[in-house]
Amino acid sequence: MKLLTAAEMQNLEREAIASGRVTGPGMMERAGQGVVEAALTRWPELRDGPRRAVILCGPGNNGGDGYVIARLLHAQMWDVAVHGMGVAERMPADAGENRRKWEALGAVHPLEAVEAEGADLIVDALFGTGLTRAFEPPDQLGALFHGLFADGPTDLAMPPRVVAVDLPSGLDADSGRVLWSENQWCGEIAAHLTVTFHQPKLGHMLADGPGCCGELVVVDIGLKDRSQGVMAARLPDPLLAEPSLSKNAAGAHKFHHGHAVVLTGGMGRTGAARLAARAALRIGAGLVTLAAPGAAMMECASQVSSLMLRRCDGAKDLLEVLEDRRINALCMGPGLGAGQDRRDLVRAALRSGRHGLSVVLDADALSCFEGAEEDLVADLPSAAVITPHGGEFARVFPDIAERLGARATTGPAFSKLDAARAAALRAGCVVVFKGADTVIAAPDGQVAIHAAAYERAAPWLATAGSGDVLAGLITGLLARGFGAFQAAQSAVVLHAGAARAFGPGLIAEDLPDMIPQVLRDLGID
Repeated sequence: MKLLTAAEMQNLEREAIASGRVTGPGMMERAGQGVVEAALTRWPELRDGPRRAVILCGPGNNGGDGYVIARLLHAQMWDVAVHGMGVAERMPADAGENRRKWEALGAVHPLEAVEAEGADLIVDALFGTGLTRAFEPPDQLGALFHGLFADGPTDLAMPPRVVAVDLPSGLDADSGRVLWSENQWCGEIAAHLTVTFHQPKLGHMLADGPGCCGELVVVDIGLKDRSQGVMAARLPDPLLAEPSLSKNAAGAHKFHHGHAVVLTGGMGRTGAARLAARAALRIGAGLVTLAAPGAAMMECASQVSSLMLRRCDGAKDLLEVLEDRRINALCMGPGLGAGQDRRDLVRAALRSGRHGLSVVLDADALSCFEGAEEDLVADLPSAAVITPHGGEFARVFPDIAERLGARATTGPAFSKLDAARAAALRAGCVVVFKGADTVIAAPDGQVAIHAAAYERAAPWLATAGSGDVLAGLITGLLARGFGAFQAAQSAVVLHAGAARAFGPGLIAEDLPDMIPQVLRDLGID
């Protein structure tokens, strides 16, 4: 699956029409039919007898879809009230023609005259992907439309049910951010069901998108080209080939599967590193060593069996550990602690010059460079992967984070995708910008999005230590020989898959032990 920008979708439509493969009216008809069928499938009770629908139509092609929907519901004997913007003569040709078809059946009322009381279905066909400014329609429509959700989406046991055509109006198609007016916010934006066309858009998966869209359905409108767009995170083919995760290769031994080292914090702070180390082992690293300060050795020894243990009291000790050329992956950050000594420890590893050593920096290994982020970025090798959540991202890339956090008033707005790309280019390594909408970006421009949303939601990952497990999974895959972008992308997918496989009640300790089941379900044995 690939995710499109609004411009990419518009280009696909224009090219398909120019080639003669589709027609504008044909695509609009299929879009309207798809919305009606999706709504009736989602709420089958609406098939029982005539109902009342309120259709809100904008001045562009999104509005044209709305007029098709109105006509189709009217044909099913629904009581349909249509409220539109503009006039047919000033709309795009196909949209204007569909408005005229509706006007032969019923009136187009002013938007300010909307009366939602008693409606079974409200269709938002106002702006969709075409919106580039804050949603501020004439008169009172903005207050009325958003007022439907003043306290969040309405109880589905009671009408109205709200369907958005392509995107809930007010949501930026490229960033998933809600657009604000210059001075104030108009209100809530939400739909129970969003029906989009051909392929999902970036805005469906990023930022506010999943929360605004409710459920998401993708409808085919006759376009065939699926080559454009940003890839949704997936398990790359090499995961199923070489370097295989299977340990069945004849003559293989543990060092053929890599040796990873995970640095721990001091006594009482080793739990995060132990989670990361266990995850690295579960994903198939041949050996995993915990490098712990002397004061924490007993704590680690009492908690681990399958992991190796090595004393490491500072930068000098770490460099001695890394002299072992069989070590090919290093994870620093989980439970590491703060302070100049931690910064020196990370810097020493990054400057070690060890050829063939991949590095994962997470949590404290990033945060300890707050105020000295340029030092970190200058030392990062291309084989590194950094895994910041929002707060850590702001400490390492404060200017990029400030731009991302600024109010979005026009679209396309600066997105988390843009931020991750900019960070990867600056750092010269792979950046995993974590969250429900995780973005994996490489300095060469490769990018993938993993949205734990809709049917792939994994809310149980919001638990302490889950990020440490993700860092360990990446480290383990790097030790197995995967490239940085492949390892990061695969780990993110497997991490969320483990959470979904376990379900409610998940704690971070459960995640590594779900990995074998997830791999078996993928046919990897």
